[in-house]
Amino acid sequence: MGNIIVGLIAAAVIAWAARQTIRRAKKGGGCCGEREEAVEKVTVSDRNRAHYPYEAVLTIGGMTCENCARRVENALNRLDGVWASVRIDSREARVLCKAVPEETVLREAVRSAGYVATDCRVREAGRR
Repeated sequence: MGNIIVGLIAAAVIAWAARQTIRRAKKGGGCCGEREEAVEKVTVSDRNRAHYPYEAVLTIGGMTCENCARRVENALNRLDGVWASVRIDSREARVLCKAVPEETVLREAVRSAGYVATDCRVREAGRR
């Protein structure tokens, strides 16, 4: 009788472990769900670069995957008059702005997405 109970407990544990493994393989389990369905991209309606005379380059801390980059990019693109693109490999956000960018507003948008802007350089677009 004891062997049957031990066998049933072992079978239940194996079934639970298999279910968890399958769930993680389908849904995620990484830093912020990099295996989950991708975060939907916020698109900017005005994609004419000539309308964005200013540029800010932010160094972003805490990003570890493409979903992290997409979250930062979306947070910045929700700002009025901003067109951002974020690269995970360089850990930078390139932000084109229609007006002189306010560093505090950009940093707050990054912070609200759960990350930190460790550096911010502002210049007129096209100047290096």
